[in-house]
Amino acid sequence: MSITSPPAASTRRSSDLSKHSAEVFAEAEDHPVTVTRRDGEALVLMSQREADARGQLLELAAQLISVTLDEGQGSLEVRMTRLFPWMLALSEEGRKSCARALVDAARASFSTGQPHLAIAELTSWRETASALAAGLGAEPVEWLDRDELAAASPVERP
Repeated sequence: MSITSPPAASTRRSSDLSKHSAEVFAEAEDHPVTVTRRDGEALVLMSQREADARGQLLELAAQLISVTLDEGQGSLEVRMTRLFPWMLALSEEGRKSCARALVDAARASFSTGQPHLAIAELTSWRETASALAAGLGAEPVEWLDRDELAAASPVERP
């Protein structure tokens, strides 16, 4: 069993690849498939997207481990800001929230075998920082009340 994911959701014999290849490939696009062989170790068939996500998760994990273990250089968010300079666009409270959220998402990804949890969290925070750096969010938001919203709604015609 891998540290980054639970065992594959299904198992197929190697002969299934020649007899039912389209079915096995379609299944592997959805989730990893373990292919057993009589003459060797089992193999796992998965999409490139899945393999890339696992690689990204491992890279993020390595970065987070090095940052969390470097205790002599300030708080976690200060250390993470050196690793992810885009965090400087966030407020001080935002940097604290981001640091905690990234560590929590990475832990969740490893414990559930779902790389997208940590990758989505990282992407979300990075995009938020980019938006703030571009000046978005600096303008006050003008909320519409229900009456204005109803007046702005398109009218259905018979």
